[in-house]
Amino acid sequence: MSTSEQHSPTDAQGNHDWVEVQNSPDFRELRRRLRTFVFPMAGLFLAWYLLYVLLADYAHGFMSTKVFGNINVGLILGLLQFVSTFVITTLYVRHANKKLDPLAEKLRNELEGGQA
Repeated sequence: MSTSEQHSPTDAQGNHDWVEVQNSPDFRELRRRLRTFVFPMAGLFLAWYLLYVLLADYAHGFMSTKVFGNINVGLILGLLQFVSTFVITTLYVRHANKKLDPLAEKLRNELEGGQA
């Protein structure tokens, strides 16, 4: 019996030792890659949203400044909230395709008994 067979996270019946899977280096790396994107991006978005709310509440003069026609700074910043959501989604999809999905696929193949 080889070393890799002795430490396989799957037993003879195909059941998985999920604690061993979670403690594997590949799973820890996958979790690290996810967290290094999600936590900073969530923090940035929440700060941006909080700034918008605080400006709307305490800087009425600035937010009501007309840019052109009936379009003011508050409306533009509010619409930019939607734009930032789409930008974050696009960045996450790009990050997942490049950094997360290949490693997740490797882990899945190992757990399903396929070739990594």
